[in-house]
Amino acid sequence: MNLTVTFESAELQFKQILEEFFVSVYDEKSLASHGIEHHRRVWNFAKEIVVLFSEQNLISDPTIVFRLIIACYLHDIGMSVDPGIRHGHHSKDLCIRFLDNNLLDKSNYQDVLLAIENHDNKEYKTSAVNNDLLTILSVADDLDALGFIGIYRYSEIYLTRGINPGEIGHLIRENASKRFENFVKIFGFSEEFVRKHQKRYEILDNFFSEYSNQVVTYKFGTGHPVGYCGVIELLIDTINNRFILDDVCDQPKKYSPDPIAIWFFKELLFESISKTLR
Repeated sequence: MNLTVTFESAELQFKQILEEFFVSVYDEKSLASHGIEHHRRVWNFAKEIVVLFSEQNLISDPTIVFRLIIACYLHDIGMSVDPGIRHGHHSKDLCIRFLDNNLLDKSNYQDVLLAIENHDNKEYKTSAVNNDLLTILSVADDLDALGFIGIYRYSEIYLTRGINPGEIGHLIRENASKRFENFVKIFGFSEEFVRKHQKRYEILDNFFSEYSNQVVTYKFGTGHPVGYCGVIELLIDTINNRFILDDVCDQPKKYSPDPIAIWFFKELLFESISKTLR
């Protein structure tokens, strides 16, 4: 199986119509961290996973790629309806609309619909169902929750859901830990792949460990964001449309002279650019 050709064929068939459908439905202004760039990155992670699984003879059906691209591009589109825990259900409904719009028989995409609806179940019990597509989508989505991008994505979604800033640190670490443990269990056969993403996991875990230590005494809203809490304060300001995230990343010193804030937004910009160019 020539995976390069298969990926290119899947993208030629679906990528443009998926992206056009996505942007027609999703309001990036309301939840930018889960917009089209997130879905493009998840598709890229999914391709990496397919290659590794194929090398281990863990994929029996090469046509999965043509369904996987749909799942990757539409798994979080339901956040345009509800950013809460039911967004997978709404994403499934929107995927059905996409299939109908493009005269694609839903009966041929049942594994896609199941994967989309259950991808955010971080207890990983649904993965026990024989659904390779769900496993790949779930892990690809988890990998995009690591590193500096992961810090941003976690922060925006937890804060948007109304979780108190004083609580997000330990909640994010707990959730990310489950994601990473599941990833390590699946990819025990590839030490190199695990090491690569362990570094990204540690960036996120260390950040929120330091954040949790600082938040005990930190006062938000003073106009002087500092440290790890200062980073979250600036992200809160972007969520509330006081600042534009791209501007903060481009000129972090303009928004805070604090070295941790400057470091974070420069790294977030670098990571975003490097992953967009992959």
